[in-house]
Formats: sequence, C-alpha cells, structure tokens
Amino acid sequence: MRRYLSVPLLAALVLVAVIATGCVTTSSASSSPTPATPAAPAANVGTTPPPAQVVASTSAPTTNDSSSPTPIAVPQPSTDTTTPAATNDPGGAIDPFAPVVNIVKQVQPSVVTVLVDGGLGSGIVYSADGMIVTNNHVVAGSSSYTVAFASGEQVPATLVGTDPIGDVAVLKVAKTGLPAASFETASPQVGQLAVAIGSPLGFEDTVTVGIVSGLQRTIPGSAQESQALVDLIQTDAAISPGNSGGALVDANSKVIGMNVAYIPPSASAVSIGFAIPAETVTAIADDLIAGKPVQHAFLGIRYGQLTPQLAQQYGINADHGLVVLEVESGSPAESAGIKPGDVVLSVGGQDMNQVEDLIAALHNHAPGDTVPIVIDRNNQQQTLQVKLGNQS
Repeated sequence: MRRYLSVPLLAALVLVAVIATGCVTTSSASSSPTPATPAAPAANVGTTPPPAQVVASTSAPTTNDSSSPTPIAVPQPSTDTTTPAATNDPGGAIDPFAPVVNIVKQVQPSVVTVLVDGGLGSGIVYSADGMIVTNNHVVAGSSSYTVAFASGEQVPATLVGTDPIGDVAVLKVAKTGLPAASFETASPQVGQLAVAIGSPLGFEDTVTVGIVSGLQRTIPGSAQESQALVDLIQTDAAISPGNSGGALVDANSKVIGMNVAYIPPSASAVSIGFAIPAETVTAIADDLIAGKPVQHAFLGIRYGQLTPQLAQQYGINADHGLVVLEVESGSPAESAGIKPGDVVLSVGGQDMNQVEDLIAALHNHAPGDTVPIVIDRNNQQQTLQVKLGNQS
C-alpha cells in the first residue's frame, strides 16, 4: 500500500496545500536563525520563507519534520470545554479576546521553533525532562536539529524517533525543568475555541484564533503523499508553512492537536487547516520514547479508486469501491482470500469511495483486529473476515 491513485480534480487542488504546512526553508542551512527573526527565503516545499519573499507552493502535501512525544508528560483527560468569560478592562469595555490572552500566557512557553537543515518548523514541549514533539515531515531528511524556545534560547537536539505513517517525531534537548504542555485526551467539540501557536513563515510565537470546524477529516488525494492525513481536526485558525508541529489549543489551555496541513487560497480555500488529534500524537510519542515500534493496522493490498471508466472497461456493476491491483504475499489480505481484480466496497462497515477511506478505516483499528470486508468479485458480493496485521 505504498502508492495510490489520486482523486481527480479535488485531489489535485488539495494536495497543493497539504504539504506546504511543513517546515520553513532558509537560504543557508548552516546558519543558525535567531528565534525572533524570520528565516531567510528559499522556495522549498513544506518550508516557510520570510514574509517579503513568500513563494506559493503548488506541490502536493509533503512533510519535512518529525518528533516523538514522551509518556512522562501525558496530561490527564479534561472534559471541560467552557470558554472563560471575557473580562472588563479598566475603562469598562469588554475584551472578547481576554480568554485568548490568558491561554497564550500559559501555553506559549511550551511551543518552540524547530530549526533543521535549511528550514524550520514548530514543536511542543512534551515533558519537563527535554522531550519535544513535532511532525515527522519537519525533521525528515535533516541531520541536525536545534530547538529555539520562546525565551530566545537555542539548544541542540537529538532525534529520539520518528513515525512517518503517523507524521509524528520526538526530539530531545539536554535541558530539564521545561514548561511541558498539557495534552487533552478527550475529543474536542465542533464549534469550540481553537488557538494555533507556532512559527508560520519564520515568525516565532505567532498566535491565530478560530474554532474547531470539523472532526475526523480526511484530505482527498493525500494518500499519494502521506498516510497521516486522515482522522484530522479541521480548524479555521490560520495555519501556514512553518506552523507544522505547533500546537492547536482549547479554552482550557490544553493541546487538542498538532498542526499539520492546510489548503491554500490557490485551491479556492479560505481558512481550512488541519491538526493531528492530541490522542494520536501522545500515543505515538509514548511508543517512540519507550523505544517500542509504533503499531499501525495493515491489510496488504495495492489499490486504486473505481472510476466509471474502469467499471465500464472491466464490466464492473459496482458504483463505488477500491479496485485491488495487487495483493502482497503473506499479507492479511492474501490469507483472507482477497484477489487482484476484487472491488473492496466496505471495510468495517465504512464505504470505500476514495483511496483515503481505506487508510482512515485502518486507522480506526489495531493490528490483530478481525474486520469484515465486503468485496465485489465477478459482480457478486461476499464478506470476508480479515485479521489485520501490523505495519511498522
């Protein structure tokens, strides 16, 4: 399952922006940018250039950074999503953004800038003993890492581990007593406050505000570049290149997600950004810190979306599904009897309408789970019970 057919028009548009939320590139990889100064310009996918020379990316989503969270700082779940009431200023006027000011004061020290070879992204302090989480695409391909704190201090970091599938990575700095962020374990609610903090376009400690616009989002066409872009939190808080790896925070100053992608205006989008849920980030981070392989459910097929053209060419009556192009030898799919030419109609009760649907369905299961998969073979439907394997 390494290559997938793209979703025609929408996929092409969406992929343009997904990867652009990666790290920001600088013209000199050897230089060590000052946290308060925007990075030098360089037009590179997944990176953030300085404001005067911002270059719009037209590439499909890609990532350049990774980090893994540490189990030590995993916060207790909170179900309180009440936004603090606005306060009066000395003159008696009500400031509706007073709650945001308090949130920023609490969380901003826990959000860092991650400097890599030729670029930068964002990160979150995961534990007081030096663990920093960020996106895998932020650190991918780099051999040196530096963490710049909100105080302006820059500290060298080492890579603890990465999970390209989940797009999470963990860095460690030789520094203790850090202001670890609190991560929410309960799912956010659509409509609640969302505050994004990071280093877009090299502007460290930037804050943007919006709401949680949607949950369990999948970006059409993203399967070509990353398996992480499913089951995401959607927000209208502005997210730009360089925000990747930064925090999406709720009214209780808890991290509800790690910013990972956005759809650019060039795709006719306005304020559509995405974050990996905090629960996913912490689960992956804990495994990376513990030195354990990250578990991902695995089926073992190469497939493409069923199009009207394919259906007509091969006489397939199904009006939706994924065409099995190849079955890996020894895979769960082969053991269950799935064959090339089969059309996968549903997995675990979820209809397969686009290639990302299968990734999303597997994301909701663990290795070892037995899942019913409905297929169409020679225009006859049958249900197969498949015991999922592990893709590490």
